Amino acid sequence: MQFTGANILSVNQFDADAITQVFTIADKMQPYAHRKKRTRVLDGAILGNLFFEPSTRTRVSFGTAFNLLGGEVRETTGMESSAIAKGESLYDTARVLSSYSDIIAMRHPKAGSVAEFAEGSRVPVINGGDGANEHPTQALLDLYTIKKELEHHQLSVDGMHICMMGDLKYGRTVHSLSKLLAMYKNVHFTLISPRELCMPEDILGLLDSAGHRVTVTERIEGSMDADIVYQTRIQQERFASLQDADQYRGKFRLNHEIYTKHYKPNTVIMHPLPRDSRAEANELDNDLNQNPNLAIFRQADNGVLIRMALFALTLGVDHLLEKYETDVVWHSEKANI
Repeated sequence: MQFTGANILSVNQFDADAITQVFTIADKMQPYAHRKKRTRVLDGAILGNLFFEPSTRTRVSFGTAFNLLGGEVRETTGMESSAIAKGESLYDTARVLSSYSDIIAMRHPKAGSVAEFAEGSRVPVINGGDGANEHPTQALLDLYTIKKELEHHQLSVDGMHICMMGDLKYGRTVHSLSKLLAMYKNVHFTLISPRELCMPEDILGLLDSAGHRVTVTERIEGSMDADIVYQTRIQQERFASLQDADQYRGKFRLNHEIYTKHYKPNTVIMHPLPRDSRAEANELDNDLNQNPNLAIFRQADNGVLIRMALFALTLGVDHLLEKYETDVVWHSEKANI
């Protein structure tokens, strides 16, 4: 894969070598993300952070990742605050805003919208989520997290058992992650959801054609030997009404009792966040917060590393990180604060 100048729109762009390349650069970002060192490799560059759908972690982590590489961030949040609300096309928006930026990260509620926007953009565009379609950077950070967590237990992605649970129909994170995992060997997928919210047929077909074992069920009991349990929230914004979403809310919960009963002592718990902590949902109970296998916050931290890596690769500066490296003054013992 040729990264420099490329749009990052879908996980379908990635092969095993490209994933390895991203993860290798992500590892190199550790000292910058942890504020042990600073790099100004993108000093003078501008990120256009265009989020036309609500977001906290993805939007802020994109901005944080760019800032940590020395760049500046300009943001648009919400459809109502943009010219799109006045009828402007995505193409026209892209032509204009890309002249103000060196790279754009974009989220939009309509599937295929980010690719449509990229057609009019003069600079690379990174998909931050397009409706129920894809979320490629989330899938990469999820896979990176899975790899790190399994290595901690002397396991690998090849041959693992992953349980995906919750809204698998509208949960774009599990769609993209499944596509990446399909490239590995002998993965056992247990897919737990209400029948109406099951994984789309095209994803099931992909996993089947790749030779993976797939178990589709509405019962949690079939995942007792899972290495990873990946929970998703009910994607209420994808339903016709709140009442339609409410009928599924709280169907699949995970707390200390259920975890202890149905999973191995070292099963890793993941969730793309936000987890719905309202009483009627309570997807991941707070009684799991001190469980060392709860990886959801390590998962979120890894998002900054992956997005830093993608910025560096896409803008062609991944080999210049150390050249523009300096000490972090406010962490220095010499700092007079």
